[in-house]
Order: sequence, then C-alpha cells, then structure tokens
Amino acid sequence: MTSDIQVLESAVVRFAGDSGDGMQLTGSQFTTSTALSGSDLATFPDFPAEIRAPAGTTFGVSAFQINFGAKSIKTVGDRPDVLVAMNPAALKVNVQNLRSGGLLVVDTGAFSKRNLQKAGYETDPLTTGELDDFQVVELDVSKLTLEAVKEFGLGNKEALRCKNMWTLGLMLWMFSRNREPVIAWLEKKFSKLPNIASANIAALNAGHAFGETAELSAHFKRYQIGAKHSEAGIYRTVTGSQALSWGIVAGGELARLPIVLGSYPITPASPILHTLSNMKELGVVTFQAEDEIAAICAAIGASYGGALGVTSSSGPGIALKGEALGLAISTELPVVVINSQRGGPSTGLPTKTEQSDLYQAIYGRNGDAPLPVIATRSPGDCFEAAIEACRIAIKYMTPVMLLTDGFIANAAEPWKLPDLNALTPFPVKFAEAPEDESEFNPFKRDEQTLARHWPKPGVSGTEHRIGGIEKSFDSGHISYDPANHQKMTDTRAGKIDGIANDIPLQTVDQGEESGTLAVVGWGSTYGPISEAVKAARAEGLNVSHIHIRYLHPFPANLGMLLKNYAKVIVPEMNNGQLKTVIRDRFLIDAKPVNKVSGQPFKIQELLDVIRAEAAN
Repeated sequence: MTSDIQVLESAVVRFAGDSGDGMQLTGSQFTTSTALSGSDLATFPDFPAEIRAPAGTTFGVSAFQINFGAKSIKTVGDRPDVLVAMNPAALKVNVQNLRSGGLLVVDTGAFSKRNLQKAGYETDPLTTGELDDFQVVELDVSKLTLEAVKEFGLGNKEALRCKNMWTLGLMLWMFSRNREPVIAWLEKKFSKLPNIASANIAALNAGHAFGETAELSAHFKRYQIGAKHSEAGIYRTVTGSQALSWGIVAGGELARLPIVLGSYPITPASPILHTLSNMKELGVVTFQAEDEIAAICAAIGASYGGALGVTSSSGPGIALKGEALGLAISTELPVVVINSQRGGPSTGLPTKTEQSDLYQAIYGRNGDAPLPVIATRSPGDCFEAAIEACRIAIKYMTPVMLLTDGFIANAAEPWKLPDLNALTPFPVKFAEAPEDESEFNPFKRDEQTLARHWPKPGVSGTEHRIGGIEKSFDSGHISYDPANHQKMTDTRAGKIDGIANDIPLQTVDQGEESGTLAVVGWGSTYGPISEAVKAARAEGLNVSHIHIRYLHPFPANLGMLLKNYAKVIVPEMNNGQLKTVIRDRFLIDAKPVNKVSGQPFKIQELLDVIRAEAAN
C-alpha cells in the first residue's frame, strides 16, 4: 500500500555498503535527481583508502551521505534520518550515527553467517533487539534484484551488481524523486553494453515499483521535499575539485595567460588533474610528472616562460615540493600551489579529511620564505578562491598556497554559474628592455607592491639570469653581500605583508562586531560553525561567527576585531594550528576546539562547546 505523502523541510540519507556495492555511484545519482528537483543539498562521500579491502569487512565499508531540503543547506547533516545498509559491516560502521527513531533499511540477503562474522557480529543484530531504537525495514534486496533482472541472462555475480540500482529506485520513490535522469545516465554509460543498461534500469524500476505496491510497515512512508527558492540563474551541482579547476582556468583567462598544470596523482588532489586535462580547448596544458618535485619544477618553468604555472597535491606531496617552492619564492615567480589536505602525517588517512597543513603552508620551508595563504570554505567557494589565488600570484609575483581539503574536494553542492563578464580582468604587462639601454635588472620592483617585473624569454634586451642563489637588489647578479641578503629577505617579507592592504577587511559572518564570544574558523568548518552559531543565537546567546579566507597575511583589521570579544574559540580539524597563529600574531588567548577523526565537525559538537563557553 502507498502511504500518504508527508512534507518535510529537509532530510539526511546515508547509503552504506561494501566498496564493491556502488555506494558512491548510488549517492551521486540520487544527488543528481535531487538537484534537478530544485532542493538545496550538501554531500559527503566517505570511502576507504584501500583499492579493495576484503569484501564484507568493516575496513571496506563505503558510504555516501546527502543532506537536502527546501531551505539553505550548509552541512551534510549530523545524523542520518535514513540509513541504507547493504551488509552487516555497513550496519556495524554506520548505525551509531543514525538518529533515534530513524529509518534503517537493510539487505537481509547479505546477512549470512559468514558476513556477520566478518563484520564482528557474534549474533545477528536483527534478532537481538539492539536495533529497537530505529524503524527497521528488512528487505532481501539481493533476491529482489535477481528476480528483477533474470530475463537478461546475467550471471549471479553480475546480476547482484544491479542491487544498488534497486535500492536507489526505492529511495527515489520514498523521496518523490524522478527516475528519468538516472535512466538517461545508465543508457549513456552502458551504451556499448545495452544488456547491462537494461538490467540496471529494470532493477531501478523494480525498486521504485516495490515502494508503490508492497505491503510495507506503516512506518515506511513517502516524503516530499520541495525546492529551495534560490536567486534566479542557472545552477549546477559541483564538487570542490571541479569548481577549483574552473576557477584556475578563469584566472588564466582574466590574466590573459595560458595555464600550465604540473601535477603528480595523489588523493584527494587527483580530480584537479583529471578536470583540467579535459580543458585543452581553453589553452590548458597538463603535465603528469614522474614525481612531485618534477611537477612543481615544471610549473615554475612554465611561469618563467610567461604562462601561469599551477601545481596540485596533498600534504605529503607538498612536503616533497618544499625545496622547489623555496626556489619559486627566491625567483619571485607566480605559481598557484593547491593543497588538498588529508588526514594524518605520512600516508595517514588518504581518503579522510583534515586541516592539518596550516603550519606547513605558513611556515613549512627552509629559510625565511613567506608566501600568501588563502583557504576556500565550500565547494562553490573554490571558484572565487582560485581566481583570487591567481590574481595575488600575478600581481605580487609570488607563489600562493591555496588550501582546500578532502571534504571540500569530494563534496558537492548546487552552484550558481557566475556571470563571467562581471569578473574583473587583471592582464599581465611583461617587462620591456630599458629605454636607456642600460643593463636589465630582473629584480626591478613596483614601488607599491614590491613585486619584481616579469620578463618573458625571447624579448630582446631583457636577457637575465635568475635562480635559487641570492641575487643583488640593485642588479640581479649573484650576491653574497650580507647587507644585500638582509635587504632581499626584508623585501620578500614586506611584499607579502603588503598584500594585507589589497585584500578585504575581515567581516563578521553572523552576529555583532563585539561581544561575549567569537567562533573563528577557516576552510571547511564553515558549514558546521555557521549552523551552530545560528542555533546558539536563536537561544539568545551572545556569539558571533568569523570565518577567515586570508590566512597569511591576515586581513588588516583582524587583530582589532578579535580583541572586541571577551572569548575567542577556534574549531579546527587539527590540533590547534590557527589558534597558535592567532596567539602568535595578536597575543589573543584563543582557545582550540580540535577534532582529528578524519570526519567533519557535527553541528551539535560545536553547539555544546558554544553553550559551555557562553555560560562561563
């Protein structure tokens, strides 16, 4: 029977299964259908680093969470309202996050004795009462899928690969979503394998029909979540890696320079290389180097040659790029360095998120080697942040570190396509030979920005030599003079410090410019902090939210702004790095709120801290 449709403002759904169950594909297709319905959304792909962990074990559990609604959505949601568990291991890993009273859909066909043992269950949790806090719907999805696709003559293993589409069909029915975009995608993806396409479509339709016709529990309802009334325009769903790549290309267009990306594959930065490699028609050159050092050196060489060099990596790769990054600072060439942060030192947690590379970005080079550091706060924000990184790099002739992280890189949200004609160009004027035919000095500087001019190879009269050995301020020749080294060190630092006069003053995202408590964040903590502060202010607490994009140099007014609050707390997915920098620069007793679990902050975690701090 079909229950009456219940209208909801928002919902959180989490798909979880084995790495081979296609949970990321299921989630992405549910996202596409949801986006086309006009709902706002935020997604969180959560998968293991292993290429293929042992099937049925907790190590191999892959999940995809989506928070969607008819209101503004800024986080992926603290607790799922619906959890789809395709096997015991998926249940074991994810059930503790399901809200009390939430809907739990399990594939009983995967709850064999062997699978229960591999997941660490001594007895079947479906029979012990430990799931009594939830609305449990037990479905033999494996059997139902095999029945739906039997006419296509697939082998048992191949047929069971369609069960994610059966589950997707059921969820599309439950939340009144359209199947047509998924069907169109399947037909295109398997255009050369029509039998596989037809089987997956049949499974999708069977899951949807099951919701329509089956005699299910009274708790198994159908829901309707409306569209968010957004600003008029054309929207598309983007991941952070996509938006960042497009922002880099837009930066090149605004500077009227070709983009050259030197990159070495590394999780979670690799999608930037994948995206930019498909943009050759826009003059983008991508070079997959043999290692991280070669990748950044190629980018430096491209900038020396008159292009905008870009390189991307994650923390371990940024460490390998360190010496060459010092070369870019010494030669004062514009290079955009993208750091998609991930969890832990060394290999760490490659597919989990963290913000632990801030020290590395600001301080992590030999010698006094300052560079600008900016951070993006959401997938859509990556576009603007990337353009700003390009602008600063070119205007000040410096490498720029652009910080994102694994959550932003892989997460998705609706993004309004910008009016490209409204973006302000910043075209480059390359250096010319001295009019008096005097010796060319490659380190001749703009008096205001202190940026050296940019000679392009092949221009007569601008022949020069640059490199990692210190150069004379007055001539550009190699110099070991102590006073000159002091002057060049001071000049490089002064150039970066001066950028503070060319970036926006720090604003308050929510709340007043003074008061009891300021919650200061950067990067992907934006959504959870924003929602927690919003909830706290609704309770009458005197709290404000300040989110920092420019981490080095800080906005010129940041120190005075922070001193307007009795208390400052800094939530970070690290052990307190921004907190330390704030204490260093402003002598403010900022207090850390740290989380290094590889998972984003939950709203409730921050709200509890805000309540405690505001009450004391």
